[in-house]
Amino acid sequence: MNDDSILELQQVGLTASLGKNYLLKDISFGVNLGDRIAIIGSSGAGKTTLLRLLNRLSEPTEGQIFYNHQPIQKIPIISLRQQIVLVPQEPKLLGMTVQETLVYPLVLQKRSKQEISDRINTWINRLLIPYEWLERNELQLSLGQRQIISIARGLIMQPQILLLDEPTSALDLGMANHLIDVLKELTEQKIMSILMVNHQLEITEKFAQKVLYLQGGKLESQISYPDINWQVIREKLMKTQQDRLDEWGE
Repeated sequence: MNDDSILELQQVGLTASLGKNYLLKDISFGVNLGDRIAIIGSSGAGKTTLLRLLNRLSEPTEGQIFYNHQPIQKIPIISLRQQIVLVPQEPKLLGMTVQETLVYPLVLQKRSKQEISDRINTWINRLLIPYEWLERNELQLSLGQRQIISIARGLIMQPQILLLDEPTSALDLGMANHLIDVLKELTEQKIMSILMVNHQLEITEKFAQKVLYLQGGKLESQISYPDINWQVIREKLMKTQQDRLDEWGE
C-alpha cells in the first residue's frame, strides 16, 4: 500500500448477483488526504456502483479496500459511514424539516447542542442557504434546494472522505460554481478528500485534480493534473455514446 493513501482499492471487482456478469472489474487506485477526484464515464460504466463500494453500501466480490490502512470490512460500519460519507444523486429529507435533517447525523454522533448549532450556522452560511429554509419540509423545496441541503448534511458531518454523486445536476450555474469553490477550499486545506461523479464536464473541469475514467466497469485510465485533456475526454464520451446508439439501432 501507498503510505500516503487514506483509501486504497486493490484489484476490486463486483459481480452481478444474477449470473457471472461483472459490474466492476480489477479496479485499483489510491486516495490521499486533500485529493479532488472526478469519476467519469458513460452511463452504465459503473461510477455510482464504485461510490457505493467505498462506504459499504455494496460489498466487493473480488479484491480489497483499505481505509487508513485497515481492511474496510473490519471497521464498524457506523464508524466508517461517519468518516466516508456518500451524498446520493436523489436527495431526500426522509419526512424531516431542513433543520431536523441537518441536526440528525450530529445527534447520532452525540455532539453537544452548542457544537450542533455552530456547525449548522457555519455550513448554511458557507453554502448560502437562507435561514428561512430551516423550517421547510421536502414538499416545500425544489429539487435544487433539496440537493444543496443534502450536500450540507454531508459536509456538516465533517467526514475525512466525501463522496458526491451528481451533486450539481439540479443546481443553477451560480450555486454550482460556489459549491465547487467551497469544495476546493476544503481539499486545499487538507480537511477532506472528495470523489465526485458528475456528467457536467464544465463543472468537473473546475474541480478535478485527478480523473478516473471508467468504461464497461473497468478503470480505463487514471489521469492527474496537468495531464488532463478535457477535449479528449469529451470526445471519448461522445464516441462511447454514439457506439451504444449504433448497437441499439442494429
